[in-house]
Amino acid sequence: MSREIWKAGNMLYPLPAVMVSCARPGERPNVITVAWAGTVCSAPAMVSISVRPERYSYNIIRETGEFVINLTTKKLARAADYCGVRSGRDVDKFREAFLTAAPATYVAPPLIEESPVNIECQVREVVELGSHHMFISEVLGVDVDPQYLDKKGKLCLKDADLMVYSHGTYFSLGEELGSFGFSVWKKRRSYK
Repeated sequence: MSREIWKAGNMLYPLPAVMVSCARPGERPNVITVAWAGTVCSAPAMVSISVRPERYSYNIIRETGEFVINLTTKKLARAADYCGVRSGRDVDKFREAFLTAAPATYVAPPLIEESPVNIECQVREVVELGSHHMFISEVLGVDVDPQYLDKKGKLCLKDADLMVYSHGTYFSLGEELGSFGFSVWKKRRSYK
């Protein structure tokens, strides 16, 4: 079997398509949709987002050192796309995308109430990589919509119908294939 060889490019898909809320003191808050986002450390809990310097939200995040990562769902797909293609210089994205700004606990920018999980972040380092600059950030708190908790208080994100981004297209996550470690369990659950 021969394989095609392409030029170097980002083909690590799918990615979370998250809405990042940010705000300068005294100004209306903004939302930017980001697909370059991920976990970078467990202890302390740290994440990264990468943003182009020419984006309106870039300077807000760089100046304030705070933002909120808001997970997206199938119901939030249109809002997430809108917040990725319109500039906060020109429009109030919360109003135009029918999003509710709710107070965060640890940072000044609001969280998006419609999101199942909101991750409050404080920037620790900015790495200028090229087309994007990476904001390496500590997670200060996580806000969870209680409708996604089971009777024991366990988070059941599979019920949220989370959204991902893959090579220019949004998808909702599908069926469960297994839980971490399922390949070595002695008592195996049935997974296809």
